[in-house]
Order: sequence, then C-alpha cells, then structure tokens
Amino acid sequence: MSSQASDAPLPPGGLAAGSPVLPSPPAGDALERTLAEVEREIRELRKITNEQRMDLNSQIAILEARAQELREAIARDPSPWQTVQLARHPERPKVGDYIAALARDFVELHGDRMYRDDPAIVAGLGWIDMPSGGAGTAVALIGHAKGRDTRENIARNFAMPNPEGYRKAVRVMKLAEKLRCPVVTLIDTPGAYPGKDAEERGQSEAIARALLEMARLRTPIVTVITGEGGSGGALAIGIGDVVLMLEHAVYSVISPEGCAAILWRDGTRSREAAAALRITAPDLAGFGIVDEIIPEPAGGAHADRGAAANAVAGAVRRRLGLLLGRPLDALLDARYEKFRRIGRVREMDVSAAPAGGAAPPVTPGR
Repeated sequence: MSSQASDAPLPPGGLAAGSPVLPSPPAGDALERTLAEVEREIRELRKITNEQRMDLNSQIAILEARAQELREAIARDPSPWQTVQLARHPERPKVGDYIAALARDFVELHGDRMYRDDPAIVAGLGWIDMPSGGAGTAVALIGHAKGRDTRENIARNFAMPNPEGYRKAVRVMKLAEKLRCPVVTLIDTPGAYPGKDAEERGQSEAIARALLEMARLRTPIVTVITGEGGSGGALAIGIGDVVLMLEHAVYSVISPEGCAAILWRDGTRSREAAAALRITAPDLAGFGIVDEIIPEPAGGAHADRGAAANAVAGAVRRRLGLLLGRPLDALLDARYEKFRRIGRVREMDVSAAPAGGAAPPVTPGR
C-alpha cells in the first residue's frame, strides 16, 4: 500500500494483497506530510477494528513500523522547524530523569524564603560520582520541570517559572557556593511566565538578579539545554562555565511562532521563522554559544529516555571533572570572557566608502 492517503476509505482487508513494499523515505518536509498520512491511516484502521470488530492488527503493525521509520528519518536530519517539534516532544526526558541519572541521594529544596515555592523549577542537592572514581562530590541541581501529562503540566505551570522560581534557584546556587559544591542547571522551558501577577512580583528583576548572581558565583557551573530553551526564562539559569546542548534541543530569544507573529503578523510562518532564528544546536555551536553537542539516541531523546539521560550525565561528569581543578579566580575570568565573546559589533568607516556603491571596508571592533 502506498503511504499516500486517498479520500476513499480503506477496504476491510486493509493493505492491498501481495503486500506491502514500503518505499524509501522522501526527503525534506515531505517526511512530515507522509508521516501525518500514515498516522491517519493507522487511526482509520483502528476505528474499523473497534467498530466492525475486524482483525486488522497485521496491517496496523506494518503502518506503525512505517511511521517509526519516518520519525527516525526526520530525527536523522531535521529541518529547524522539525527540530523545534523534537525539542517539544512530550515524551522527552524530564528533569527528574536527568537528576536520577546524574546524582544519588537527591534532596529537593523548596521555596524562595520570600513568597512561596514554585513547582516550575526543581532545585536541590545531591551526590554525584565522578569518572575518576573516589568518593564523588556534592552538587546542586536546578532545572525546569515539565509534566508528563496534562495534570502535571498544569501543576508545574508548563515549566514557565514565576519570579519565586528564579529566586529559589538563586538561593540554592548561593547555598552551593557556601558549601563549595558545583552547580548543574537543566534548561527546558518555553519561557518565563508572562502573567500579570508574575510581573507585579518582579519577574524581570528576578531574571536579572539570577543572571548577575550566576555571572559572579564562585563555584563551577555546567548548564545543559535539554529541550526548549525559550527566551529569558531559559537564560536566567543559563550562565555557565560550560554550556552543553542536546542534539535536538533549541535555544532562542523567542519562539518561532512569536517571531512570525511579530515580524510578519502571521503565526503560520513559523517554519520560516525557525530557520531565520538559527536556534538549533549546530548553529549555536558555530556561534560559540554552545560548547558541546550531546548526541541523542536514534529517533530522538524521546525514543530512549534512559540512554539520553545517561548521555547527559556522562557529559556533565566529564566537564565537571575538568572544572573542579581550576582556581576560582581563573574560572570567573574565563566565564566573563566566554559571554563577552558572544556577539560582535563591526564599525563601518562610511567616509571611506568608494564610489559606485561598493561596500566600504570594515574595521572589527568591540
């Protein structure tokens, strides 16, 4: 049976006799369309199975195999917009998965000591075993918390922190500094919560304070972008000596939908915005914003959550092992220079522009 869907309903026998030779996956965005068609056919067959009590399990299994093949093909070479969809996949590992892979004896700490606890951010202390062996070291772990279902997402405000979430994060970071243990942050948020109450309680100040405190925190910091890295809500816990990023995560000042709505007043141009924003891991590594890309399992992190969490844990341990031996003053100087290097300003000598409209010479500057 062709993966192309027709308007006519499927026959009771499902796939054509002689069956089926599956074509090679098409290239580009056609993969998404083909996947949507295959998933529609699966739903139709299941409906026939339930309503007419027919055994179509073999046909459904063939189509499910095809759908999985298409998902893996998309994940092997995704477009920027497909990468956004992978980063948002509801089955990707959550902060609890990464903490369990990274540390033992984790104790969550609650509240900002000013207003209340914010369940959109998980923060606490644990014990991490280092690659070199020995007793390991205490570590502070802080991350955005998405839910596994609608009920938990509502309880955690879809990982969109209020000001008290960032103040809780800073409180735990300062405790880590006092205890002389490193900090690991795990970023996965669409952005800081933009509600009226959050603004009244000082959302922008809380984010700015978190940036300031991380910039001068006298302990090693490793940051990992595990899914969505949305706007200042992500950056607020993103100042680190090392910034790691999962292969199919994204990191951007604004979502593609928001960018399209602002630039073109057309939210349907999200694909175009995703490409223009340069939000994927290879782009950000090329800009020097990300220090290392962590490979994901075939099909994406959601295809094997345990393997993805272990890959993150291994990269964090390795990077912490390198950072822990460095003098603190040198660490802070390098952290400052790392973020000063992001972005370049070029001064153009307009007076020296040649006739005929040719571009003037460019003088690099800071």
